[in-house]
Amino acid sequence: MSADRTLAMVGLGRMGASMLRRLARAGLPVCGFDVAEAARAGVAGEPGVAVGTSLAATIAMLRAPRAVWVMLPAGAITTQTIDAVAGLLSPGDVILDGGNADYHDTLRQAASLEARGLHFIDVGVSGGVWGLAEGYGLMFGGPKSAVTPLLPVFQALAPAADRGWVHCGPTGSGHYTKMVHNGIEYGAMQAYAEGFALLHAKREFALDVAAIAEAWRHGTVVRSWLLDLAAGALRQDPLMDQVAPLVADSGEGRWTVREGLDLGVPLPVTAAALNVRLASQGRGDYGARFLARLRNAFGGHAVGRADRPGS
Repeated sequence: MSADRTLAMVGLGRMGASMLRRLARAGLPVCGFDVAEAARAGVAGEPGVAVGTSLAATIAMLRAPRAVWVMLPAGAITTQTIDAVAGLLSPGDVILDGGNADYHDTLRQAASLEARGLHFIDVGVSGGVWGLAEGYGLMFGGPKSAVTPLLPVFQALAPAADRGWVHCGPTGSGHYTKMVHNGIEYGAMQAYAEGFALLHAKREFALDVAAIAEAWRHGTVVRSWLLDLAAGALRQDPLMDQVAPLVADSGEGRWTVREGLDLGVPLPVTAAALNVRLASQGRGDYGARFLARLRNAFGGHAVGRADRPGS
């Protein structure tokens, strides 16, 4: 195949595959690769998308200067993949990292790539499973000389060519901005969770929580896309009694709180939201048991027995 593709997407999971499809549907000739055969097969029939059987074969489809977007979870897998991609590129080529990486790691990665003559653009991506249809919110950092040729890519992925994307500044600023974005998300989600928990707990009013959520979506100060999603979830499952009360955290909340401490900026809402998530993961169990035992020690208050051995 001739080297005529605008961009290669490496990592064709839920996000990467949808982003590749959105680019192709915008008329950009793109290619993709994933180590999983099933992931490659999932996009193989998409018009405008070429799928490589190896990383080298995929990069060979690109026109110079080549641009490779790595869309994998932050951490070792992304670092290893970026290193493998870099080994197949030449000075002047560009690597984009769309994982939610710690910006400190991004800065180290950028320094390593720059020493090899490669440009590095860090991209914070928001939009989740809705991005294919609605567009993605993009916040990216990197040298203007590398960013400008790729603006058609960012504009195609965004909700519209003139909105939903921002060149935040130098390398590292994209992932830093996404970190702050996700810290805000932690706090906003926690506020909604607490409010709806109060509505649910007021049993004597027999409140229709789903109807209230729907009403709040229109004309109120608290309306938002998160509230739209909450209203939809409550329509389907108002009691949510089949959902495990465990909320994962993928790191951004911790990094945001850490950054607040480093800069001396108080972040009480974000920190509280993070602590609730950690507690839901059982990380507050020992402290809760300690408190129960201490109340028993000074006041004779009853102490419940754990339901499971070794708990």
